[in-house]
Amino acid sequence: DFRVDEATMVVGKGTASFGKRHNKTHTLCRRCGKRTYHLQKSTCAACGYPSKHMRRYNWATKAQRRRTTGTGRCRYIKTLPRRFKNGFQEGGVAKSQKKRAA
Repeated sequence: DFRVDEATMVVGKGTASFGKRHNKTHTLCRRCGKRTYHLQKSTCAACGYPSKHMRRYNWATKAQRRRTTGTGRCRYIKTLPRRFKNGFQEGGVAKSQKKRAA
């Protein structure tokens, strides 16, 4: 004969309580794409959206490395050395490369 006294049953944070978790606190963030946008706070835990500045801390060195300059396409930055070399010229007509007959 096995009896369970409900008053003495204690449910902790472990295995038994994991089955009851079915509400989403975080959803996808529009800026960083991670599932870290807190629905009630309406802020992203990873990038800090909707704040104008990206969330960044010096104690998280690896996180800085993952999303720093150079990890993306660098559409603007990759043309800078060439444009700097030519003095940032814009809109002119290129000089003729044909060899002139002397």
